[in-house]
Amino acid sequence: MRKIQLASKNILNQYLVEGRDLTVEYKIFNIGASAALDVALRDEEVKWDRIAPASNVTHVVVVKPLQYGYFNFSSGVVSYKETEGAAESTFGYTSAPGEGGIVNSKDFDRKFSPHVLDWSVFAVMTLPSLVIPFLLFYRSKSRYDQPKPKKN
Repeated sequence: MRKIQLASKNILNQYLVEGRDLTVEYKIFNIGASAALDVALRDEEVKWDRIAPASNVTHVVVVKPLQYGYFNFSSGVVSYKETEGAAESTFGYTSAPGEGGIVNSKDFDRKFSPHVLDWSVFAVMTLPSLVIPFLLFYRSKSRYDQPKPKKN
């Protein structure tokens, strides 16, 4: 009886950034009626002795991109034997996430950092344009603002 396996490869990160962790998840599903034996994932050379029928395995890899630019995330190769004494392995492929853009770390920080220093400098530079007119107004107001005499 022929086993049917499904395999997927997914990138779990929302943003792919140069020099930061990139998480790749592999899932292999055995939807056949019997166990798949000597299962190997060729992308990372990971092996399992067997995958029981109607079950799955998940493998997560964390890598760090060293350069920015576009990268083609190709499919991984999965091999397995259908019976214990089988001489040849059956091969299959995972889904391919496709091409992904890895962002330069400086561009990512420029876009997503809180910019505390920038906002602090902005506040200090706008302070004189707010404080000086207020002080002039307050001094003028206090000079011409006479308290009213109390009536008994």
